[in-house]
Amino acid sequence: MEYLLAFIIGGIACVIAQILMDTTKLTSGRILVIYVTAGAILSALGIYQKIVDIGGAGATIPLTGFGHSLAQGAIKAVKKDGLLGAFTGGLTATSGGIGAAIIFGYLMSVIFNPKTKK
Repeated sequence: MEYLLAFIIGGIACVIAQILMDTTKLTSGRILVIYVTAGAILSALGIYQKIVDIGGAGATIPLTGFGHSLAQGAIKAVKKDGLLGAFTGGLTATSGGIGAAIIFGYLMSVIFNPKTKK
């Protein structure tokens, strides 16, 4: 049942993004920003944790999960370090994912040679 719930929650996030791409002129970059921001806002309101409790990895892996991690890291750091934690907490909480994205993005750019469309 865990896998089914993760698939449903993650699938809903993907369906919403696909509908936005098909019915609006939003670019994928703007949708990315909307998803990360929505995850942070829902997390700050206490809603996203309930979605994570239901969907598990289906809620934490998509971009909304990244926003949730940023918000939770900032909230935790503010409680510990005060106002400075608002700036450092999100990056501390997501540093592993950010580092992996940079390293693997660099490796892929070295390994593969992109071809431009003519």
